[in-house]
Amino acid sequence: MNIPFFTSLFKKKSKSLTIPDSILIKKLKSITEFSELTLYKDITIYHHTKSYLIPLMLLDTRRGIYLFERKEWSYDDLKNSKIEKAENQTSSKDTLSYQNTQNIIDKKFNEITHHDAVPIFNYLLMENLNADEYEHLDESFKELLPKDRVIFSDSEENEIIQKLEYCETSEEPLPSKDDIIGNLLIQYTIVKDDLSLKLCSDEQIEFINSEISGLEVLTAAAHSDKSSVLLLKVILEKLENPNKKFIIIKPTLLACDILKKKLLDIVEHAIIEIDLTSIMIITPIDLINMHLRKLKRETIVGNVLIDESLMHKSFNAADLIMCDDSNLMPENFIEYLVHIQNKSDLLLVNSDIKEARFIFKQELKENSAELFFHKANQHAKALQLISKLLQDSEAKDIIVVSNSLSKEKLNDDLEFFIKDKALLLDSSQNLINQNFDSLMLLTYRDTNALQAEHVILLDLCFTSQSEIEYALSIAKRTVNIIYEDECQEIENLRTKYESKYERDSVEEETLT
Repeated sequence: MNIPFFTSLFKKKSKSLTIPDSILIKKLKSITEFSELTLYKDITIYHHTKSYLIPLMLLDTRRGIYLFERKEWSYDDLKNSKIEKAENQTSSKDTLSYQNTQNIIDKKFNEITHHDAVPIFNYLLMENLNADEYEHLDESFKELLPKDRVIFSDSEENEIIQKLEYCETSEEPLPSKDDIIGNLLIQYTIVKDDLSLKLCSDEQIEFINSEISGLEVLTAAAHSDKSSVLLLKVILEKLENPNKKFIIIKPTLLACDILKKKLLDIVEHAIIEIDLTSIMIITPIDLINMHLRKLKRETIVGNVLIDESLMHKSFNAADLIMCDDSNLMPENFIEYLVHIQNKSDLLLVNSDIKEARFIFKQELKENSAELFFHKANQHAKALQLISKLLQDSEAKDIIVVSNSLSKEKLNDDLEFFIKDKALLLDSSQNLINQNFDSLMLLTYRDTNALQAEHVILLDLCFTSQSEIEYALSIAKRTVNIIYEDECQEIENLRTKYESKYERDSVEEETLT
């Protein structure tokens, strides 16, 4: 009996097909716990319009990628057999080469990075064949299945490590784990603003893979890249269910445009083809007006206004609606979302409407911004801080958040402090109409989706806690909080943050 050698790993497989954790797979997992190896099980590579399932892959950032084929052949199955290459593998020089698998990985990597992929090594997991039985097989097995590339049922962990380390360490430094896996598994990869890659955390991957049913809540820490993860969730859903429609809601038009740009960056980087018209990123008013137009009613502009009649009408706007930063939305709008959710799934991000099923505890930001409290004349102190920051930073690295009156007053005086005119940011305008090359002055409701090296906060005593917390989260290096009078909001911030940072040793003088 002749047994054709391994056919391609990349035959179309059902998503539900998974490899059970056999003894050998458990040993592989155990090895990764005390080494620099990372094991990936039942992963899918998406490329253009196609998907390819890889049952088992191991990454060694010193050597490359290991691919594993699992076989349950026993000695009784093989003892009277010879083995030969399958017809589509006769041209392969490597007797243990899953050629189609490697081609897909190489092609994906090369199209994204424009250079050669990392080395790929191939191994066989023989679940029911031990090393001694292998020696009694026909010589054809030893030629096509070299012993140093076969992991047997009785292989100990140290033997497995030795076989893996048989592959030489790459002479040239390999890309980082984030770059290798990020270029292959785009559904779990955050594309940063500078187009660098960051792999999602375990809790983020669990969310991306989970089914959202009915009303669900996600609670996400600051700097957890939650908005990017929402996009990855939608992209994976679209890849698996092309006919589904999605809506992501952001508080402002500017925030929507910034998120749309992120979506385009991800899709372009990933080299995938999905229908972007079925992924809508809109403001609360946009959604309300969609409903009003369906009812042939007059649309609204300005502030969010929920007509009472809308609370008595159904509206199947999309298969899944995700409302980002729900804590910054008007309460009546959240009530409206819950009402129309009865025929679709709804995810509220950072809402206390119900207990959160998903939680992003891990902050991906390496260092938190330093906080400084200044009790002084707000206007004079803000100008002083801006002047000081401009000695070492560019104007575009500074954001000042205040109420509208303070914003206008600061703008009048800033022409003496900065070369370029300050940007009076208006988040109700499109991204294309904004100039981010100068210092930005904005109100608390304009902060969504923005970031800056340095943030100065004014007028906190008449601002909601959720808006203050969001304004704090947009700073990368420093936050300067200026206030003239003590209030509950300042007291809350001091209690929460001041003990974490060294307080200014110099007494602030009241400036006039």
